[in-house]
Amino acid sequence: MIGQMLMCPMLDDRNHTPSAHQMAGLGVWDRTSNETGWSALLGEARGTADVPPYAAPARADDLSGLPPAFIDVGSAETFRDEDVAYASRIWQAGGIAELHVRPGGFHGFDSLVPEAALSVDARAARLRWLRRLPGEMA
Repeated sequence: MIGQMLMCPMLDDRNHTPSAHQMAGLGVWDRTSNETGWSALLGEARGTADVPPYAAPARADDLSGLPPAFIDVGSAETFRDEDVAYASRIWQAGGIAELHVRPGGFHGFDSLVPEAALSVDARAARLRWLRRLPGEMA
């Protein structure tokens, strides 16, 4: 793998970040939706110490050695804080991460409103990153 393109990624089964609480009951994917999704994947292990980092990347102790990451998230969505924390942890481990927090973006904004300027900008940034990616590995 030469890179990870993470668009509004769901990374932390604990669902305990400020943005998860802020977005409770709001938007297309809120705190309850998140709990449902993680429970479908992990069952009763959701939120416990038994969750492996391959299932919930926020659980990983060491993020060194990962391929470059492009992380794209809206400022008005449940995953905002866990995605920002993930990018920070990649940088702290010496890795490469490009983080975009889209102002006012909600979960799936670019699919639901594809012609909005925010959506157009997000797709263009992703494409630019993909085009640069092979050079970053040189």
